[in-house]
Amino acid sequence: MYKLAAAFALLASPALATGLQIEIEGEGANGTVTVDLFDDIAPKHVEQISALASEGKYDGVVFHRVIDGFMAQTGDVEFGRIGGDMRRAGTGGSDRPDLPAEFSDFNYDRGVVGMARAQDPDSANSQFFIMFEPGPFLNGQYTVVGQVTDGMDVVDAIKRGEGPNGAVIGQPDVMKKVTVTE
Repeated sequence: MYKLAAAFALLASPALATGLQIEIEGEGANGTVTVDLFDDIAPKHVEQISALASEGKYDGVVFHRVIDGFMAQTGDVEFGRIGGDMRRAGTGGSDRPDLPAEFSDFNYDRGVVGMARAQDPDSANSQFFIMFEPGPFLNGQYTVVGQVTDGMDVVDAIKRGEGPNGAVIGQPDVMKKVTVTE
């Protein structure tokens, strides 16, 4: 039954590239999330995320923007580190260049991972978000980079933010360790 389910999943989703193992800990979530990255639909974004993870840049980065019923955002390797000034979290990126958009027809459903960006579609850098629920209004507007394949219960437990922008107050949950998998 497992082999049949795995074969069906491969037919229903883009080709799988590398993946990420994200160990999360905090007041809300504690556990591991597995993400399969889609290098066939967003090769430049997958390459950037994989390189940052391999260099340990995501380790200790918080979920700074978490909106119940929508998504959890993280990945600000410049200003989003645990113990940093959380008022700046979400405004930074990495020392790598911003990326041109790699939009696709892949839908923003529950568990889909997308790249965060500013107003400019070509401004994604290091930040990404994980969908709690479908967000069809994002389809074709933000680059899809992957899909959670295990650990959505951990994602669901991430500490929620407050207000319309979902800023996390107090101690946010953190990506303790992010590793690249094959």
